Amino acid sequence: MQPLRIHYFEHAPFEGLGCIEDWARQNGHTVTVTRWYSPTAVLPDLLSIDWLIVMGGPMGVYETDRYIWLPAEQQYIAAAIQQQKKVLGICLGAQLIAAALGARVYPNREKEIGWFPVQFMPEGPAAALAGAFPPELIVFHWHGDTFDLPAQATRFAATTACANQGFVYGSNVTALQFHLEMRRHDVLKMVQYGDDELVPAPYIQTAEEIAERSSLADVGNEAMFALLDHMARTGEQGS
Repeated sequence: MQPLRIHYFEHAPFEGLGCIEDWARQNGHTVTVTRWYSPTAVLPDLLSIDWLIVMGGPMGVYETDRYIWLPAEQQYIAAAIQQQKKVLGICLGAQLIAAALGARVYPNREKEIGWFPVQFMPEGPAAALAGAFPPELIVFHWHGDTFDLPAQATRFAATTACANQGFVYGSNVTALQFHLEMRRHDVLKMVQYGDDELVPAPYIQTAEEIAERSSLADVGNEAMFALLDHMARTGEQGS
């Protein structure tokens, strides 16, 4: 595997790369970051990166008055997709990709926070993902928004509470509404920072429930490694 130049967007200090950083280090890849919450945030020239990974965050794609950098981020994501960079989005990152592709992002009927099963349907343009995902996997969720499927995108994952949990677009874009990247301690950190959202609701688990099942993160990390290996095998995205 040739070394890759991976750049990622971070929207909150408690939602970093997680096990993606472990995978990148093990494979000798270079990792750089834009922290959008920093006043000194800088965007790299697209010619200088191979992959763009867009992480999660507590904001909504539509909150442009509060987070004035969101339109610029969407424009960069759209340009990266157009230039055939490999683009991976997670949670908010998936929503930003959907928005960059012209789809609507909006509050879901139910918030989904905790460990819930995702059903995978890797068919058609998403068939190659069958090796990364089993038919069903219990994964970690923390989202209140959802998105319409972008035109020409293929959905490959769903839950009872949220129909659009994952999609591919072309041969270079993958979007996940859920968190495979979070390791056990990342999950506990999320609970610490977001405990105000853990209110009684059909698809919101308690802090204790989430912590008791945190070992499930290990299985999610394995699936993330499999997905990253698949993305790396499908061809290098050049500068």
